[in-house]
Amino acid sequence: MGVANAWRFSLISANLASLHQQNGCNGGTNKQYVLWRWRFYASQRRKIPWSLICGLMLFALGLISLFTGHVASDLEWYSQRLKDGIVRRHQPIDIWKSRYSKYYHGCSERRKKFPRARSERSSNGYLLIAASGGLNQQRTGITDAVVVARILNATLVVPELDHHSYWKDDSDFANIFDVDHFISSLAKDVTIVKRVPDKVMRSMEKPPYTMRVPRKSTPEYYLDQVLPILLRRRVVQLTKFDYRLANDLDEELQKMRCRVNYHALRFTKPIEELGQKLVMRMRSMAKRFIAVHLRFEPDMLAFSGCYYGGGDKERYELGEIRKRWATLPDLSPEGERKRGKCPLTPHEVGLMLRALGFANDTHLYVASGEIYGGEETLWPLRELFPNFYTKEMLADEELKPFLQFSSRLAAIDYIVCDESDVFVTNNNGNMAKILAGRRRYMGHKRTIRPNAKRLSALFMAKNQMDWDTFARKVKSCQRGFMGEPEEMKPGRGEFHEFPYSCICEKPVTDEEHKDRDHHLDKASAHLIAKLQSKAREKKGEKKFKKKGLVEEPITSVDIEGVELFPD
Repeated sequence: MGVANAWRFSLISANLASLHQQNGCNGGTNKQYVLWRWRFYASQRRKIPWSLICGLMLFALGLISLFTGHVASDLEWYSQRLKDGIVRRHQPIDIWKSRYSKYYHGCSERRKKFPRARSERSSNGYLLIAASGGLNQQRTGITDAVVVARILNATLVVPELDHHSYWKDDSDFANIFDVDHFISSLAKDVTIVKRVPDKVMRSMEKPPYTMRVPRKSTPEYYLDQVLPILLRRRVVQLTKFDYRLANDLDEELQKMRCRVNYHALRFTKPIEELGQKLVMRMRSMAKRFIAVHLRFEPDMLAFSGCYYGGGDKERYELGEIRKRWATLPDLSPEGERKRGKCPLTPHEVGLMLRALGFANDTHLYVASGEIYGGEETLWPLRELFPNFYTKEMLADEELKPFLQFSSRLAAIDYIVCDESDVFVTNNNGNMAKILAGRRRYMGHKRTIRPNAKRLSALFMAKNQMDWDTFARKVKSCQRGFMGEPEEMKPGRGEFHEFPYSCICEKPVTDEEHKDRDHHLDKASAHLIAKLQSKAREKKGEKKFKKKGLVEEPITSVDIEGVELFPD
């Protein structure tokens, strides 16, 4: 009963009680009065129109159907994950290639209904973009710049690269990317020109309007805040353009992101040729190889706020570098490590790979800049994987024209990492994310990201367990971080890392259905055997403890002549 109705009912009850106490001579009148009052209140309550009630009921039903629709879609996704995932989780992982990758493919074709780009003459004006950061950070900016130009119906001027950041590379767009291919491949999506026409520049009363938009700005923000200025001034420049567009966009705009990133941004011929030469040289030595992207430069470590055991010398050197960023907060090295925010050391990367099952004779291509600590830091990784190569080792004279340009060198590493059978990273930086997304799009090639939060605790306790225990725990930690097709739910994480709108499932033939069922049957048998083995081990442990025997932990293990846990 509502507050108003309860209040009305209390008034009626009070009136009835008072009237009942009065003398009998007025009984008939009082009864008529009470009956009139009761009919009056009843008529007042009946005044709610049926149309309103029906409308409210329909609204409620709509809300219920909307809610249950969302729940149903989530339940469908989770039930499918449970259906295939429970068995797969216990299934041995092929460390070189996902057995499920063949069921997926990249799909970013523009739909026929998607309108063509406006011509330069009929567009809303010219959009200038100043990208920011290193090569891969700028790559995300260029990709988003094309989409923003489409949102604004603007003509995009070929983006200007960053010449003033830490890397201090004065390369222009045309020195790294094939600019003609960039313009022609996107002609249906966005009109792109190399420069603003002189005629337009001369006709402008003021220089181009310069502004910086907030990070992760929505399409609505660009239409509300940037478009009116563009229409008024004809030329607008957006500065520090990195991650300035929202992650979640309309599906057609997401597909456009993929067309830019995976098809339109092609490296120049000299970079592409040298990158492919290095891939061929790695393949001539081994059928399969791993590419490891090591971010262990002094500035990276200083920025992370982590500590790597180098004592006062390390604390002083990294502390001095950290002063470059005045706005950085004071961080707890131990806290950052527990949160999984610290890049793995080269030694930890080597231990992770050996624990996952990669043999001592596996060939490694290491993509890195200046490693803090130099050869001393790299030595444990070299010991674990003697077949250790870098671009400097594979190309001497051929590399000289690129040595003064950090972005061009990064582009060469990008090509080799993309073409590798397995890509491994010790961090979750821009190159790691960009390449993870590209490798998903290009066929879900094996991509291993360290589960740093769980691995850090394991590395700190490694001297308290034997090698088999350590390896088993590493494999457990890395489940869900091996680049399998269904590791992430659509919409989670950065779109550049997981381009879900551009990945489609292939139609499965009857033969492939049988093959998939065969894999799952084998996995089921393996799971049952594993559970039975665990039960037997548990039973054996109880007997073992009853006899009073204690197993001593092994603090160092020698595998193929390499001490994995040196003091």
